[in-house]
Amino acid sequence: MNIAKKLAFGAVLAVFVATWIKPLWPLEQSLHSSLTVLGLAGLWWVDRRWRLGNGAFAAICGFIAIHCIAARWLYSNIPYDQWLQSLVGWSPDAAFGWKRNHFDRLIHFLYGVCFTPALVQLVRHAWPRLRFGHAFTLAVMTIMCSSLVYEWFEWGIALALSPDAAEAYNGQQGDPWDAHADMLLATLGSLLVWPLARKALA
Repeated sequence: MNIAKKLAFGAVLAVFVATWIKPLWPLEQSLHSSLTVLGLAGLWWVDRRWRLGNGAFAAICGFIAIHCIAARWLYSNIPYDQWLQSLVGWSPDAAFGWKRNHFDRLIHFLYGVCFTPALVQLVRHAWPRLRFGHAFTLAVMTIMCSSLVYEWFEWGIALALSPDAAEAYNGQQGDPWDAHADMLLATLGSLLVWPLARKALA
Protein backbone atom coordinates (compact mmCIF):
# COMPACT_ATOMS: atom_id res chain seq x y z
CA MET A 1 0.00 0.00 0.00
CA ASN A 2 1.57 3.28 -1.12
CA ILE A 3 1.58 6.58 0.80
CA ALA A 4 -1.58 7.93 -0.84
CA LYS A 5 -3.53 4.81 0.04
CA LYS A 6 -2.17 4.75 3.59
CA LEU A 7 -3.30 8.35 4.08
CA ALA A 8 -6.77 7.60 2.72
CA PHE A 9 -7.10 4.47 4.83
CA GLY A 10 -5.84 6.26 7.93
CA ALA A 11 -8.31 9.11 7.38
CA VAL A 12 -11.20 6.64 7.27
CA LEU A 13 -10.04 5.00 10.50
CA ALA A 14 -9.85 8.45 12.14
CA VAL A 15 -13.40 9.26 11.03
CA PHE A 16 -14.59 5.87 12.27
CA VAL A 17 -13.09 6.45 15.73
CA ALA A 18 -14.43 10.03 15.90
CA THR A 19 -17.98 8.91 15.13
CA TRP A 20 -17.87 6.58 18.12
CA ILE A 21 -17.24 9.39 20.61
CA LYS A 22 -20.36 9.48 22.80
CA PRO A 23 -22.56 7.55 20.35
CA LEU A 24 -26.19 8.62 20.18
CA TRP A 25 -27.66 5.15 19.45
CA PRO A 26 -24.92 2.60 20.26
CA LEU A 27 -26.81 -0.58 19.33
CA GLU A 28 -28.08 0.65 15.98
CA GLN A 29 -24.78 2.32 15.16
CA SER A 30 -22.94 -0.91 15.89
CA LEU A 31 -25.12 -2.70 13.32
CA HIS A 32 -24.19 -0.14 10.68
CA SER A 33 -20.57 -0.11 11.79
CA SER A 34 -20.26 -3.85 11.29
CA LEU A 35 -20.54 -3.12 7.57
CA THR A 36 -17.80 -0.50 7.93
CA VAL A 37 -15.43 -3.03 9.50
CA LEU A 38 -16.20 -5.59 6.78
CA GLY A 39 -15.77 -2.94 4.09
CA LEU A 40 -12.37 -1.81 5.38
CA ALA A 41 -11.14 -5.38 5.76
CA GLY A 42 -12.38 -6.22 2.28
CA LEU A 43 -10.77 -3.14 0.76
CA TRP A 44 -7.43 -3.97 2.40
CA TRP A 45 -7.56 -7.57 1.17
CA VAL A 46 -8.62 -6.70 -2.39
CA ASP A 47 -5.93 -4.04 -2.75
CA ARG A 48 -3.21 -6.38 -1.50
CA ARG A 49 -4.28 -8.96 -4.06
CA TRP A 50 -5.09 -6.85 -7.13
CA ARG A 51 -3.65 -3.35 -6.51
CA LEU A 52 -6.44 -0.88 -7.15
CA GLY A 53 -5.59 2.51 -8.62
CA ASN A 54 -5.17 5.36 -6.14
CA GLY A 55 -8.33 7.09 -7.35
CA ALA A 56 -10.51 3.99 -7.09
CA PHE A 57 -9.09 3.21 -3.64
CA ALA A 58 -9.64 6.78 -2.42
CA ALA A 59 -13.21 6.80 -3.76
CA ILE A 60 -14.09 3.74 -1.68
CA CYS A 61 -12.40 5.25 1.37
CA GLY A 62 -14.43 8.42 0.87
CA PHE A 63 -17.64 6.42 0.68
CA ILE A 64 -16.82 4.49 3.86
CA ALA A 65 -16.00 7.73 5.70
CA ILE A 66 -19.37 9.25 4.73
CA HIS A 67 -21.05 6.00 5.72
CA CYS A 68 -19.41 6.25 9.17
CA ILE A 69 -20.83 9.75 9.64
CA ALA A 70 -24.26 8.65 8.46
CA ALA A 71 -24.17 5.61 10.74
CA ARG A 72 -23.71 7.83 13.79
CA TRP A 73 -27.05 9.48 13.05
CA LEU A 74 -28.64 6.31 11.64
CA TYR A 75 -28.93 7.99 8.25
CA SER A 76 -32.44 9.33 8.75
CA ASN A 77 -31.42 11.58 11.65
CA ILE A 78 -28.33 13.22 10.20
CA PRO A 79 -28.89 17.00 10.49
CA TYR A 80 -27.67 17.98 7.02
CA ASP A 81 -30.38 20.63 6.67
CA GLN A 82 -29.29 22.39 9.87
CA TRP A 83 -25.63 22.10 8.84
CA LEU A 84 -26.28 23.70 5.46
CA GLN A 85 -28.38 26.46 7.00
CA SER A 86 -25.57 27.25 9.44
CA LEU A 87 -22.83 27.14 6.77
CA VAL A 88 -24.44 28.77 3.74
CA GLY A 89 -27.87 29.89 4.90
CA TRP A 90 -29.68 27.49 2.55
CA SER A 91 -32.22 24.81 3.41
CA PRO A 92 -32.65 21.99 0.87
CA ASP A 93 -35.74 20.79 2.76
CA ALA A 94 -37.40 24.18 2.30
CA ALA A 95 -36.14 24.58 -1.27
CA PHE A 96 -37.41 21.20 -2.48
CA GLY A 97 -40.29 20.72 -0.10
CA TRP A 98 -38.79 17.56 1.37
CA LYS A 99 -40.69 15.92 4.23
CA ARG A 100 -38.16 13.16 4.91
CA ASN A 101 -34.43 13.05 5.55
CA HIS A 102 -32.79 12.21 2.22
CA PHE A 103 -29.23 11.54 3.35
CA ASP A 104 -29.73 7.80 2.88
CA ARG A 105 -30.53 8.51 -0.77
CA LEU A 106 -27.18 10.27 -1.14
CA ILE A 107 -25.37 7.29 0.38
CA HIS A 108 -26.90 4.84 -2.10
CA PHE A 109 -26.11 7.18 -5.00
CA LEU A 110 -22.51 7.50 -3.82
CA TYR A 111 -22.26 3.73 -3.52
CA GLY A 112 -22.70 3.50 -7.27
CA VAL A 113 -20.34 6.41 -7.94
CA CYS A 114 -17.54 5.35 -5.60
CA PHE A 115 -17.43 1.59 -6.19
CA THR A 116 -17.82 1.44 -9.96
CA PRO A 117 -14.23 2.48 -10.87
CA ALA A 118 -12.78 -0.24 -8.62
CA LEU A 119 -15.19 -2.82 -10.00
CA VAL A 120 -14.19 -1.95 -13.57
CA GLN A 121 -10.54 -2.45 -12.62
CA LEU A 122 -11.28 -5.78 -10.95
CA VAL A 123 -13.24 -7.03 -13.95
CA ARG A 124 -10.35 -6.12 -16.23
CA HIS A 125 -7.91 -7.85 -13.88
CA ALA A 126 -9.99 -11.00 -14.14
CA TRP A 127 -10.52 -10.78 -17.91
CA PRO A 128 -7.71 -8.64 -19.42
CA ARG A 129 -8.98 -9.03 -22.98
CA LEU A 130 -12.43 -7.74 -22.15
CA ARG A 131 -13.34 -4.47 -23.83
CA PHE A 132 -13.92 -1.48 -21.57
CA GLY A 133 -17.63 -1.20 -22.39
CA HIS A 134 -18.20 -4.81 -21.40
CA ALA A 135 -16.20 -4.39 -18.19
CA PHE A 136 -18.20 -1.28 -17.31
CA THR A 137 -21.48 -3.11 -17.97
CA LEU A 138 -20.44 -5.90 -15.61
CA ALA A 139 -19.49 -3.31 -12.97
CA VAL A 140 -22.91 -1.64 -13.21
CA MET A 141 -24.63 -5.01 -13.01
CA THR A 142 -22.59 -5.79 -9.87
CA ILE A 143 -23.75 -2.52 -8.30
CA MET A 144 -27.36 -3.38 -9.17
CA CYS A 145 -27.15 -6.94 -7.81
CA SER A 146 -25.31 -5.97 -4.63
CA SER A 147 -27.87 -3.21 -4.00
CA LEU A 148 -30.63 -5.79 -4.27
CA VAL A 149 -28.85 -8.16 -1.89
CA TYR A 150 -28.39 -5.31 0.60
CA GLU A 151 -32.11 -4.53 0.50
CA TRP A 152 -32.77 -8.23 1.21
CA PHE A 153 -30.35 -7.93 4.12
CA GLU A 154 -32.28 -4.94 5.48
CA TRP A 155 -35.50 -6.91 5.13
CA GLY A 156 -33.95 -9.76 7.13
CA ILE A 157 -32.84 -7.30 9.81
CA ALA A 158 -36.37 -5.89 9.96
CA LEU A 159 -37.78 -9.38 10.56
CA ALA A 160 -35.32 -10.05 13.39
CA LEU A 161 -35.68 -6.74 15.25
CA SER A 162 -38.59 -5.05 16.97
CA PRO A 163 -40.61 -2.69 14.74
CA ASP A 164 -39.05 0.42 16.31
CA ALA A 165 -35.50 -0.93 16.08
CA ALA A 166 -36.09 -2.08 12.50
CA GLU A 167 -37.33 1.37 11.51
CA ALA A 168 -34.33 2.99 13.21
CA TYR A 169 -31.94 0.72 11.31
CA ASN A 170 -33.61 0.74 7.89
CA GLY A 171 -34.68 4.37 7.94
CA GLN A 172 -37.58 3.92 5.55
CA GLN A 173 -39.37 6.87 7.15
CA GLY A 174 -42.72 5.53 6.02
CA ASP A 175 -41.74 5.30 2.35
CA PRO A 176 -43.01 2.02 0.83
CA TRP A 177 -40.79 2.58 -2.22
CA ASP A 178 -37.62 3.14 -0.19
CA ALA A 179 -35.83 0.00 -1.42
CA HIS A 180 -36.72 0.72 -5.05
CA ALA A 181 -35.46 4.31 -4.83
CA ASP A 182 -32.22 3.20 -3.17
CA MET A 183 -31.48 0.64 -5.88
CA LEU A 184 -32.32 3.10 -8.64
CA LEU A 185 -30.02 5.78 -7.22
CA ALA A 186 -27.13 3.33 -6.86
CA THR A 187 -27.61 2.32 -10.49
CA LEU A 188 -27.76 5.94 -11.68
CA GLY A 189 -24.63 6.78 -9.69
CA SER A 190 -22.82 3.89 -11.32
CA LEU A 191 -23.93 4.87 -14.83
CA LEU A 192 -22.84 8.48 -14.32
CA VAL A 193 -19.26 7.31 -13.77
CA TRP A 194 -19.04 6.24 -17.45
CA PRO A 195 -17.40 9.42 -18.91
CA LEU A 196 -14.77 9.68 -16.17
CA ALA A 197 -14.06 5.95 -16.01
CA ARG A 198 -13.81 5.70 -19.78
CA LYS A 199 -11.26 8.52 -19.90
CA ALA A 200 -9.21 7.16 -17.00
CA LEU A 201 -9.43 3.42 -17.52
CA ALA A 202 -10.21 2.73 -21.17
